[in-house]
Amino acid sequence: MESTPAVSFFDFGHPEPHARLRARLGGKGFSLWLMRHELGLPVPPGFTIETGQCQPYLRDGLREPLKRDIEQAMAVIEREIGRRFGDRSDPLLVSVRSGAAGSMPGMMDTVLNVGMTRANAEALAEATANPVFALQSYLRFLVAFASTVHGVNLGRPPGLPDDVATLREDIAAVRSAILALPAGASLDDPWAQLFDAIGAVFRSWNSPRAVAYRERAHVEDANGTAVTVQAMVFGNLDERSGTGVAFTRNPSTGEPAPCGDFLFCAQGDDVVGGGSRTLPLQAFEQAMPDAYRELGAAMDRLEIYYRDMCDIEFTVERGRLWLLQARVGKRSPLAAPRIAVDLVREGRVGLQPVEAAARIDPELLSGVTSIARASTDDAPIAGGLGVSPGSATGKIVFDPDRAVELAEAGEEVLLVRRETSPEDVHGMGVAKGILTTLGGMMSHAAVVARAWGVPAVCGVVDVEIDGASLRCGDVVYREGDILSIDGDTGAVYAGTIASRVAADPYLVTLREWALSVTDRAHA
Repeated sequence: MESTPAVSFFDFGHPEPHARLRARLGGKGFSLWLMRHELGLPVPPGFTIETGQCQPYLRDGLREPLKRDIEQAMAVIEREIGRRFGDRSDPLLVSVRSGAAGSMPGMMDTVLNVGMTRANAEALAEATANPVFALQSYLRFLVAFASTVHGVNLGRPPGLPDDVATLREDIAAVRSAILALPAGASLDDPWAQLFDAIGAVFRSWNSPRAVAYRERAHVEDANGTAVTVQAMVFGNLDERSGTGVAFTRNPSTGEPAPCGDFLFCAQGDDVVGGGSRTLPLQAFEQAMPDAYRELGAAMDRLEIYYRDMCDIEFTVERGRLWLLQARVGKRSPLAAPRIAVDLVREGRVGLQPVEAAARIDPELLSGVTSIARASTDDAPIAGGLGVSPGSATGKIVFDPDRAVELAEAGEEVLLVRRETSPEDVHGMGVAKGILTTLGGMMSHAAVVARAWGVPAVCGVVDVEIDGASLRCGDVVYREGDILSIDGDTGAVYAGTIASRVAADPYLVTLREWALSVTDRAHA
């Protein structure tokens, strides 16, 4: 039998079944191959190191045969892009991303702009006539490289400076911190950067946050993660550039209309990291209607292929659309029944009633699980974006470790953060609800909360978190104070609120479909 390649290009003609290919390439690698090779969608070139290479790396490090395969694959990308990796004047830059077979949003590591050095950052600034773009890209790389490869948290506040002088000062400080490390001397070697970043992504499979997520979400270990290396496209290049995440349907409510998050002049982690207040997808549509129409056509093709709601990560560089990821989207327990029923009734994707019923949690179909919906005439104290439906009440807590401690003591807690990160998942898993002051529909808090059925409100405005307190106007709330959130409307309330359980007509329909199958089986 012919052996499968350890390194596979996005446009390679794989003969194996899609399910087996996904297990080998991971979710991200499979989606990039599918979009570029099978569907002909705009995807920057790249390659995937298969999941089967993860455990050998964890045992033995990056072996020479795999290094040679990576070098040869990079040469292919160089020829297609017309730029050379490590070039001083016009470099090819790449992203290095994880991609396990099972979805683990934000749990493993990513490094963008790999291949940047101090010299080619300055050259890129001159070539693009945009020094802020070039220096921000280099600083972003340095901060991620310090954290992901060297495990050094620089304690930097979120966001990047937007003036050249401050950027150069910050770059010098971060460079000095890395160069002072025992393994920091390779910082200015692009190939060492690439191999170090690949190794760090493999190692992130065993990070505490990834292990905690797999335990909470019942994700089997399988072989580990794949690693995808892809030519960079830049959403932070100019005012005609941006980055976003689009859902083909609303993942909170199931409404059959596209929605998502977008940021102008930004890179992908600005949206999914939850550290920014994002714009709705309509802002992209209004600013760049041609690119939005292309995105809409891609959303339609992907939903037909997957026969389900999808979420799609994309970047726009100078008005040109590039797709970077597509997968079946996480949705809330409220949205799941509506999406399943609508897909059957629309008839576009060929979903049958029995298949739709099989997609729903058996507890929902049996009526065991219900979603509490806020029912109150009280005035909210603040508001944000409802990203995961249902209401929740609890004692507020600002630290995920403290959330676990209180939950184990029998307390119902509401986790309050500026934004959540993968390191917070242990606290998120025990919280009755989640409130963040930053982030949008595709922030880390929103994605994890929807997947776990935890009510959440993100991007809450007119409040301020200061250490272990939440200030709202003249009122300060501290740990142990009781707040409530409405994950449908985004409202935040002081104290407890009433809730109700409403009948879901879509769930009723799915139960009828499931019963009809059972009846036929016993006839």
